[in-house]
Amino acid sequence: MLESPFGDSLPQKGFDRGMETYQAPKPGSGDVAVDPNSKRLQILEPFKAWDGKDLTDATILIKAQGKCTTDHISMAGPWLKYRGHLDNISNNLLIGATNTENGEVNSVKNQTTGEFGPVPGTARDYKSKGIEWVVVGDENYGEGSSREHAALEPRHLGGRAILVKSFARIHETNLKKQGMLALTFDNPADYDKIEPADKISIIGLPNFAPGKPLTVRGKRSDGSTYEFPVNHTYNEQQLEWFKHGSALNLMGKNAK
Repeated sequence: MLESPFGDSLPQKGFDRGMETYQAPKPGSGDVAVDPNSKRLQILEPFKAWDGKDLTDATILIKAQGKCTTDHISMAGPWLKYRGHLDNISNNLLIGATNTENGEVNSVKNQTTGEFGPVPGTARDYKSKGIEWVVVGDENYGEGSSREHAALEPRHLGGRAILVKSFARIHETNLKKQGMLALTFDNPADYDKIEPADKISIIGLPNFAPGKPLTVRGKRSDGSTYEFPVNHTYNEQQLEWFKHGSALNLMGKNAK
């Protein structure tokens, strides 16, 4: 039999304090200097606050099919070297998600050009043209690690809402923190009503309140429309995050 391991929880002579390496910050504004040419660090700019209106005729960036984890939304591996640079790491946005339109990954139709291309590049093109977009997803969207970039990236590239059958809990909260609309189908079968070329409006935002469903109005290319209710789990504090554009925006306002 081996002897039971034993050790002093508190050494009789105490701990070696080691070298004092703490450097107090210099007095000043508290600004952090980051090289503007850095590929790995970037100063974050505040996201825009909500304009007080419904979301009208948003384009669908992708209608994702099947499993869409945080690694499908924001891949790890070599991309993690850019986790301090939001714009660079956003080049992996949804590159692992399967597009219902063609069954492929990282290939979506740009609704302004009619051409298929990478998801991040299409999102950037929409953003440059002032086009707001949404993502439609399946069950348990955002499962896996609590990767905050999976919520930061769609917000950074112009996304407004994620509409799915169900969310992984942590990812849903992360989306809320970044001022995104995290919505679920009241009837999961309504997922099948949406086509990738449809325009999506979210009605009822001026009266956005806990426990009160919103309405999605879809417009097809032939001019026909459809409507269905969508649910959310926002509480009063989370509604303030949405109204101010993000949780950090609200914290910044309250700190003044």
